[in-house]
Amino acid sequence: MSTPVPPPTWGPLRSFGRIKSRTLKPRQAALFDSLLPTIAVPDPAEGPFDPRALAPDGAEIWLEIGFGGGEHLAEQAARRPDALMIGCEPFLNGVGSALRHIEERGLKNVRLHAGDAREVMAAMPDAALDRVMILFPDPWPKARHAKRRLVQADTAAEFARLLKPGGRLRFVTDWKDYADWALERFLKTPGLAWRAEAADDWRVAPSDHVTTRYEEKKLGDTAPVFLEFSRL
Repeated sequence: MSTPVPPPTWGPLRSFGRIKSRTLKPRQAALFDSLLPTIAVPDPAEGPFDPRALAPDGAEIWLEIGFGGGEHLAEQAARRPDALMIGCEPFLNGVGSALRHIEERGLKNVRLHAGDAREVMAAMPDAALDRVMILFPDPWPKARHAKRRLVQADTAAEFARLLKPGGRLRFVTDWKDYADWALERFLKTPGLAWRAEAADDWRVAPSDHVTTRYEEKKLGDTAPVFLEFSRL
């Protein structure tokens, strides 16, 4: 049996900005009522849950934190129907977009949490995940706001706790300071090993990377930096 999951040690600071920007389109609003309840992960407020119960037959379990509009999540799910994709996103318009992608593509291997990924992480047992993917999280570029970044010492330790031995963590950002910040914290996290051996390993997108509309906007101050880690 898994040992009880201790409460998270991070503070209440949000690592994300706005939750909603515009009125949901009628179709997306309808999907919140019809589709989301059928594919939502168990409510972490109700206690620990094991994602392996959602993925029978030993399927891999991937977690994407902050999936934006859901293009990456949906494409990875379509490419890997043998894996369960769990996506967390607090931005309701993004959740609505992801629901549309899921419905249109008839995806059966996606589960969503319309809220803070840290809630879901804290409710999972050790070594529950095969992959964790964090693509272009809110950079909080001002120094006084850096404490709001998703990647902190505590969250890095959570990623290591949740990954199986040999599991993979991918972090992508187009802000140089955040890349340096994240790399420093990941390198200090016991159990995580940086996979880079040459500059192209962080400058060139991995072969299975999916470019999203956000990435194409080039809103950061550098070309995307791809940091890939393995769980020892």
